Amino acid sequence: MSKNLNPLNWTKKQQIIGGAVALVLIGVVTTGIVVNANHQAKERKIEALKNKKIKLCNARAEKARKLEKSNEADSKKLLDIAEKTPTDKNIKLAEDSILKVKNAEVKKAFDNQVVGIKNRVKLENEVKTAVSNYQKDAMNQDKFKTAQQSVNKLTSSYSKGLKDSLNKQLATSKKQADDATKAQQAKSESDSKAKATNTNKEQSASTGNATNNNANAGTDSQSTVNNDVASGSNSYGGGSQNNYSQGGSNTSQNNTNSGSSNQGQGNSGQNNSNSNTNTGGNGSNSNNNGSNGGNSSQPSHVTKYLAWVSVDGVRTYTQLCNSVAEANSWTYGILHSQEIINLSFDHTIGNGLDNV
Repeated sequence: MSKNLNPLNWTKKQQIIGGAVALVLIGVVTTGIVVNANHQAKERKIEALKNKKIKLCNARAEKARKLEKSNEADSKKLLDIAEKTPTDKNIKLAEDSILKVKNAEVKKAFDNQVVGIKNRVKLENEVKTAVSNYQKDAMNQDKFKTAQQSVNKLTSSYSKGLKDSLNKQLATSKKQADDATKAQQAKSESDSKAKATNTNKEQSASTGNATNNNANAGTDSQSTVNNDVASGSNSYGGGSQNNYSQGGSNTSQNNTNSGSSNQGQGNSGQNNSNSNTNTGGNGSNSNNNGSNGGNSSQPSHVTKYLAWVSVDGVRTYTQLCNSVAEANSWTYGILHSQEIINLSFDHTIGNGLDNV
């Protein structure tokens, strides 16, 4: 080894310079190590944050998926109830639950089901009316056909119980009407037979009288001729004309739809030459107006709808609307706004509709 390279042979000045260089070199190496370590730590931190964000997004997505499934299940359950018992309240509950469903295809299918329920209820009410109209006039065959055709339109499985009940009601009313018709026909036939029997008896009695009169006719004929010559007239005793009196009066019913009263004129019959007098009663037609006592207009209550969206149970957004459709539209816009979407990652979002 050269003496110059041996640190032991360096001069004091060389040793100072060499120490400084060594320190520099050590610093550079140390700095490089530290920088590399910091870089690796930073990368690990970024990777950890990235993984955390991915996990958080996945958790939020899973939460949203579970919430959507829960909302769909609730809507389906309420729709089943509305199908079986289609009251206004049950239909309204189903409609409100559908507002929470975000899947467009599922929401459309649920909305169509609600429309189907409403149409079925409307048809059932029309059929009930047709059957009721026939029951009030069971002898009317046209009304029976109309009612029967209406009942046949109930094809939904949910309408089966109602359809069976209405068919039984129609059958009962039809049987009663047929029985009444048969009774009337039997009575008419009985009356006709009785009338024919009486007619035959009268004809038999008349024939017997005519035979007796003919037997006595030869004996009385000469005296009759002599009497006719002497008196020059024939008189018929015991003959009298009947006076017939017709009386009639017409009294109109009270109509509450008119605001005036009309007094009908009396009808007077003319005297006939056969002394039959027809005296018409004075008929009067009066229409009395039902008094409403004045129209006291009172402002009717107009239903308003308060739509709201909550964040963690607190109603943060509210809107007063004039109809359910308007409320639904506003709620849909809020729920799909970027602000609510961002909040939904860390908070629970809810919505509803209240009548005001």
